[in-house]
Amino acid sequence: MTRRVAVIGAGPSGLAQLRAFQSAREKGAEIPEVVCFEKQEDWGGLWNYSWRTGTDEYGEAVHTSMYRYLWSNGPKEGLEFADYTFEEHFGRNIASYPPREVLWDYIKGRVERAGVRDWIRFRTPVRRVECKGDSGKFRVVAHNLVDDFEYEEEFDNVVVASGHFSTPNVPEFEGFESFNGRILHAHDFRDAREFIGKDILLIGTSYSAEDIGSQCWKYGCRSVTVSHRTAPIGYKWPSTWEEVPLLRRVDRKTALFKDGTSKKIDAIILCTGYMHHFPFMEEELKLRTANRLATADLYKGAVWVHNPKLFYLGMQDQWYTFNMFDAQAWFVRDVMLGRIRIPSRNRMLQDVADRVAAEDALPDDYACIRYQGDYVRELIAETDYPSFNVDASDLAFIQWKKHKKADIMGFRDNGYVSPMTGSMAPVHHTKWVDELDDSLEGYLKTVSPRA
Repeated sequence: MTRRVAVIGAGPSGLAQLRAFQSAREKGAEIPEVVCFEKQEDWGGLWNYSWRTGTDEYGEAVHTSMYRYLWSNGPKEGLEFADYTFEEHFGRNIASYPPREVLWDYIKGRVERAGVRDWIRFRTPVRRVECKGDSGKFRVVAHNLVDDFEYEEEFDNVVVASGHFSTPNVPEFEGFESFNGRILHAHDFRDAREFIGKDILLIGTSYSAEDIGSQCWKYGCRSVTVSHRTAPIGYKWPSTWEEVPLLRRVDRKTALFKDGTSKKIDAIILCTGYMHHFPFMEEELKLRTANRLATADLYKGAVWVHNPKLFYLGMQDQWYTFNMFDAQAWFVRDVMLGRIRIPSRNRMLQDVADRVAAEDALPDDYACIRYQGDYVRELIAETDYPSFNVDASDLAFIQWKKHKKADIMGFRDNGYVSPMTGSMAPVHHTKWVDELDDSLEGYLKTVSPRA
């Protein structure tokens, strides 16, 4: 096969695509040449931790939003690979909320076994993707950062797997320019210990606000104030935590809110989300979508309806993550291998409209979880990706939501049933609020289990 496929990004989505092709080759299929472009020096995408913020040593925008002491904020039973379980990787069952280094080790384990590292060109960001009208092929311009030169190559297909949690949405409020403290976006948050003894203000009600606030509280900040635009998060927070209406302005170190209240603060962290940002794609190929479960212009959530030789992975708002990326990658692979036929453009557009309408009709988060579970189930039914108990994954997410409502600082102390093995996760040896060691060694150490 002389065809060539470009994969942009070697995070969980891009690695899923590499594994999908490797799996097909392992079963005897002839596959295209696959070239993966990755701007970082190692694989793992956002799961790579770097102390750097702003720009890296090559002047590139730092991709990762990862910070120290991050533990999974959702159960591992909702993201487990169907073809490579946690038990297989670690040799035993582990608790349901691993820290970052543990999950990064798990992600790496599968692709190390698959032997696809040679398919990746590290420190090589893509600068431009264009579709050549005469041939229908894609012109990809890449930049070798180490040797500092640009070059171009031609590909039959392009898979954009660069994610959408690395370009921060940064609003401004009156008084920011004269605030006598630290202002940063969640993207640049790195270490909760920076805020020990500080009064911090978080703007936004996303998962970033929940988790960064929880981390800062755990490691000793004096107080957490969360400012919301429409409604408070609403959990049972600790006594040093409060939720207030949207920030109106800042007067030096005093934050003034829309309800007329005010508070002295030392730092402001903007937990205001991220943008789908693809400056390297030519305008006709650029995905523009809100952060939602049913993305715009993607047939089956992955195929670009305006040019079905182009694919986007992992662009949805997410309950499911790693195994959803797998489901998409296997589906996209089979489209490229000719195993799945793409319908007409009108039918693809109708598919997008139907998915949007179905999402708009969902009554609550529990329905959203099942909606995305059904989406994963739909995709894997069309490929040879190992079938798994999606209902069990849905249940883990639903139990997780209920545990958060019951105890926002203790939900990570619960365990769930693996949809792949049927095993119940053990209780971690130390409660999350007391566990200050987030290392792989510390997490996996053997101690007497808690009662």
